[in-house]
Amino acid sequence: MAPSKSFVEVGTLLSYGADFPTLWHLAAYFIDKILKGESVGDIPIQRPTKFELCLNLRTAKVLGIEIPPTMLALADEVIE
Repeated sequence: MAPSKSFVEVGTLLSYGADFPTLWHLAAYFIDKILKGESVGDIPIQRPTKFELCLNLRTAKVLGIEIPPTMLALADEVIE
């Protein structure tokens, strides 16, 4: 298991973690506020709100693991 989709693309069985493009957008939002003069201490801490589940069926097959249909339906991306 890994924290991001890039690992699944190169062979890891599955990943579940924060959606990095959304985090980068949020980081740009904070940088914009700071550059406009807002104090860093006044900016509230925010947690990721969007997560993604990615599965690699090729790796599952090699390992002899059958991924349940419900998990396949929940996945944001399935590599076949």
